Amino acid sequence: MPARSATAAAALTARPVDEKVSINLGCVDLGQIDLLVQEGFYANRTDLIRTAIRNQLTTHADVVRDVVLRKTLVLGIQHYGNDELQAVKAAKQKLQLRVLGLASIADDVTPALALATIESISVLGTLRAPAAVKAALRSRIR
Repeated sequence: MPARSATAAAALTARPVDEKVSINLGCVDLGQIDLLVQEGFYANRTDLIRTAIRNQLTTHADVVRDVVLRKTLVLGIQHYGNDELQAVKAAKQKLQLRVLGLASIADDVTPALALATIESISVLGTLRAPAAVKAALRSRIR
């Protein structure tokens, strides 16, 4: 079995974690949620809200799929490490990162390398990158 590079190993650890989202609800809606929780339909408020969101995402799955295809988005987790970006630089190319999910730039990527290889970033979800890399790419993040 071939040995994995450090970048490939890092990609395996770039797993998404839950993100916190705040919403404002009216008293009546919140009361109804609490009633359903109290009656045992849901374990807690979060359980009901996650279920409702997943149901809506299922309802609109065709739209999401069509937009992902039309906009050529990577769906899921996309990791960019030093080795990959060095190869892009050697090929004198630039990347347009379009991700729906998690885009991750490795800790060993320098701001200079990111600027030399990443033309634009569009992430619907979460972008994880070293603070210095995010600062360097700020004008390219949409």
